Amino acid sequence: MTDINVLHQPDLNRFVININEQQAVLTYLLYDDRIDFNHTFVPDELRGMGLAEKLVRHGLDWAKQQDNKIEASCWYVQKFL
Repeated sequence: MTDINVLHQPDLNRFVININEQQAVLTYLLYDDRIDFNHTFVPDELRGMGLAEKLVRHGLDWAKQQDNKIEASCWYVQKFL
């Protein structure tokens, strides 16, 4: 798999990767001065490809640019903080 694009869908508060009609997702909640990454999901067919890590790193990079406090109620994202 060569080029994996992470798409930000701010209207849905999520980042997604679409592959073969499957979708890996990282969702977040926005509060006044903080961003809470609350859920990461990768379908069984797409696991083992590093997609969750790619989503989280992309999401955290974006969150840092927002200059807000970053939180993670998702256990997977917590591993990166």
